[in-house]
Amino acid sequence: MTQKPSFAFIAASWIAFGTGLIGYFTGIFGNQNLQLSEKGYYFTVIMFGLFSVISVQKSVRDKLEGIPVTDLYYGISWFCTILSISLLVIGLWNANMWGSEKGFFAFSFVLALFGVIAIQKNTRDAISKEKPF
Repeated sequence: MTQKPSFAFIAASWIAFGTGLIGYFTGIFGNQNLQLSEKGYYFTVIMFGLFSVISVQKSVRDKLEGIPVTDLYYGISWFCTILSISLLVIGLWNANMWGSEKGFFAFSFVLALFGVIAIQKNTRDAISKEKPF
């Protein structure tokens, strides 16, 4: 049985997502040493990561609720999540940045991913309380 999410958890989810995304974009667009191609790379990685973790969350939730999910979609969702994280790690490993800048990118990325997963969960929980499947 799913409970409706509390206002505090909904607010914390949005704050985590917003803080992570704003921090990440500040790192991309506030860093004058990054070339345009690097900015595009990091932008694509965050967008790919956000989409893939939402897909994983939805697939896992659907499976738990007995909604059919193809193994192919489920596997691709996990693969893309792992790939987006790997691309960020590879990009940061090879980046010409201070360690603190790399950490800033990594923590902002993880915070944004956590926030968007929690937002998706909250949305799904709120909808499932209004209209049961």
